[in-house]
Amino acid sequence: MFSFFNIVHAFFFIPFSIVLVLKGNYPALNILGWHLAILALIYSNNFINIFVNSKDAVFYSILAIILTFVGLLYFNVFDITQYTSVFFKLFYDFPYIALLPLAIAFLLYKLAFNYFKAHFYLDAGLAKEVKIAENDNLTYLNRFGSMATFLKNDIRLIKRNKRSKTTVFLSVLFIFYGLLFFTGAVEAYKGPFWRVFAGIFVSGGFLFSFGQFVPSWDSAYYPLMMSQNIRYKDYLESKWYLMVIATIFSTVLASFYMFWGWQAYAAVVVGAIYNIGLNSHVVLWGGAYIKTPIDLTSNKKAFGDKKAFNAKTLLLIIPKLLLPMGIYALGHFLQGEALGFILVALCGLLGFLFKNKVFQIIEKIYKSEKYKTIAAYKENN
Repeated sequence: MFSFFNIVHAFFFIPFSIVLVLKGNYPALNILGWHLAILALIYSNNFINIFVNSKDAVFYSILAIILTFVGLLYFNVFDITQYTSVFFKLFYDFPYIALLPLAIAFLLYKLAFNYFKAHFYLDAGLAKEVKIAENDNLTYLNRFGSMATFLKNDIRLIKRNKRSKTTVFLSVLFIFYGLLFFTGAVEAYKGPFWRVFAGIFVSGGFLFSFGQFVPSWDSAYYPLMMSQNIRYKDYLESKWYLMVIATIFSTVLASFYMFWGWQAYAAVVVGAIYNIGLNSHVVLWGGAYIKTPIDLTSNKKAFGDKKAFNAKTLLLIIPKLLLPMGIYALGHFLQGEALGFILVALCGLLGFLFKNKVFQIIEKIYKSEKYKTIAAYKENN
C-alpha cells in the first residue's frame, strides 16, 4: 500500500491539485473527486501488476491489448484517446463518480491480499515442471577462449527458460519503440533531443532488460560458481559480449527507420555506439547493487522488480539517458544535429577505448559486493 511506486505519484498530483484550486480557481470538490479517482486508478494499476507478474495469461493479454490500441492509433484507424479523455474528465465533472474507482481499488486490494494469503506457504511453488534436457555443444563459441563457458551458459539459459525468453521478446519490442518518436505520432516527442533518447532504447532493449540483472540471472547457482576458481573478468566480459552482439543485431533490424530520414537511423546507430561504449559498462556496474534473485521458470516480475531500484541504480540513470541527451544538446546548439550525433558517438568510442580500465573498476565493485550478493541469494532461494 505504501510502497515507493504508490507514493511517488503524490509528489506530482498533490501539488498539481493544490495549484488548480488556489491558482486556477477550480472548484475544490471537483478537484478532490478527480484527485481521489486518479489515486485509486494508480493503486489499481499496481495491484493489477501483481497478477501480471504472476500469471502469463494476464501478462500477454494486457500486452496484446496495448499493442492493438497503439497500432490502431498509429494507422489512424481508431483513436482511443478521444474516449479516455472523456473518461478522466468525468471524474472532474461528477466528483461522486470517484467512488467507483475507489471501490475497484479496494476490491483489487482484497483480491491481491487473498492471492498472497493463498500462496503464503513454504511448499508453494516447490514443484517444478521437469523437461528432458537438451545437449547444446555450441562449439563455435570456443573461439572466445576462457569466456566460452560463460557464453554457452548464457545462451542455454536464454533458450531454455521462460523468464529469459520473455526478456528477449520484450527486447524485440523495444526496436519498435522509436515509432513513437520518429514518426511524429506523439506531439511531445517531436523535439530533436528525443531522437537520441529513442535511439538508445531502440538499440539497447536487450542491454537494459538483460544487462541490468547481471548477476541475478545466475542467482540459482551463483554461490556455487563463486566458490570455484573463476576469473571475474571473464564472467563479466561474457555478459558484455552478449549485450554487444544483441545491440548490433538490434541496430541492423532497426534499419527500417531510414524510411523516416537519415536523422532517425543516425540516432539509432549513435545510440548503439553509446550503448556499447558506455551503457554496457554502466548496466554491469549497476547490476552489482541489484541483489534480487530471478526465478527463471516463471514470468513473475517480467516488468521488473521494485527491489531492483535503489539510490545507486537510480543515480546511474544519469549516464545512461540524461548524459547522452545533454551531450547531443551541446552539439546541436553549437553547430547542429550532425555535431550532436558526432559528440555522442565519440563518447561511446572513448568508453570503448577505455574498456579494460573500466572493467578493472567494475570487477573491484563486484568483488566488494560478492558476499552481500551471495547472502542475499541464499536468503531468497
